[in-house]
Amino acid sequence: MTPAEAPATARRHTPAAPIAAADAGRRLGVAPAPRAPWPVRPVTAAVLEHALRHLPLRLRYADGTAIGLGGPVLDVRDPRAFHARVGRRGLIGFGESYMAGEWDAPDLVGALTVLAANAADLIPARMQRLRGLWAQRQPRTQRNTPHGSRSNISRHYDLSNDLFALFLDETLSYSAALFRGFPSDWSQLATAQQRKIDRLLDLAGVQEGTRLLEIGTGWGELALRAAARGAHVTSLTLSREQRELALARVARAGLADRVSIELCDYREARGTYDAVVSVEMVEAVGVEFWPVYFRTLDERLAPGGRAALQAITMPHERMTAARHTHTWIQKYVFPGGQIPSTRAIEHTVREHTGLSVAARDGFGAHYAETLRLWRERFAERADEVAALGFDETFRRLWTFYLAYSEAGFRSGYLDVQQYLFTKADAVTADGHRQPEER
Repeated sequence: MTPAEAPATARRHTPAAPIAAADAGRRLGVAPAPRAPWPVRPVTAAVLEHALRHLPLRLRYADGTAIGLGGPVLDVRDPRAFHARVGRRGLIGFGESYMAGEWDAPDLVGALTVLAANAADLIPARMQRLRGLWAQRQPRTQRNTPHGSRSNISRHYDLSNDLFALFLDETLSYSAALFRGFPSDWSQLATAQQRKIDRLLDLAGVQEGTRLLEIGTGWGELALRAAARGAHVTSLTLSREQRELALARVARAGLADRVSIELCDYREARGTYDAVVSVEMVEAVGVEFWPVYFRTLDERLAPGGRAALQAITMPHERMTAARHTHTWIQKYVFPGGQIPSTRAIEHTVREHTGLSVAARDGFGAHYAETLRLWRERFAERADEVAALGFDETFRRLWTFYLAYSEAGFRSGYLDVQQYLFTKADAVTADGHRQPEER
């Protein structure tokens, strides 16, 4: 499918609740700045000024005053509202203030990269110890139970296939690409996405006749490429919009006899497979369900099988410090999401499965490049986003989300891994390999 065809193949609809903070679909608006008792604003201003004494970042106010050592600039247009939001709601308030247009940045990614690189030290240590008193907790309504997962996934991935088609390449891949070198450009993105997919399929040993389970369909590109190798693919998704378009792509490719796409939670998967592949799905599982997710990989794999996993990761200490905190990304973009650390993944696999970690490779710089291309494409096509009915607040939200994510990878705060897990062959009591029943 070409970029020109993509919007035409995606059915347009208005979701009931596309993101957690709004009931108005594509027209978000933004909540007024919260009421803040007198000490909140000056204390917030003082904390920010203290932080900027050590960071290559400047705050520039509308009256011309500026604080900071230099570097990227944050232009604060409404200091009263900005300090109230940050003081009352922390990083959630920081993002909301951008959505409201109370601050902006000539180099948004540059400014956010400085903040991401220094995330552990932005708040004084004595205030960090009181984190439990001031940080918002993750709402119980966003737990990734079977019912909760359907709701959480829908609120992002069922926004509109047309929206995603505007800034993704023709493969409709919504995960890190794998480039040959930097900088890259838009014309190379589709090939880089296919390179990433082929590498995962190679890790999993997918070939003619392979029975493959994919957990998290996306818009179907991995299933298509696996089926083109001669594999028989069962792909699971909770997104009705993604499934509809993925099925259409499979049919157009003439591969419907090799690909089944089911509207199904990973916990409901049945059957035995030679290989399992899952791309950036574990981040949507939630900490409490990580053992269930990895046990599912183990239980669905035949003896001697291989599982290839692509996962965004973050430093373990930051993950544990923030694992119960409600974040801007969770509130507005990925409800119920939680990025794991490599330590958490490997501990969970070791403690809850019989799988072995056979390989791991990080390539975070490639995700930063992928996000840059998406962000630039989204900005170029802002008028088309508006024509789909997404208002200015939504467009600022999406711009902040893409820049915020890119900054995480540029700073090294985030990484992305490709894992290979293997399952031992079944053996009989006399030590011989047990034939697998088919």
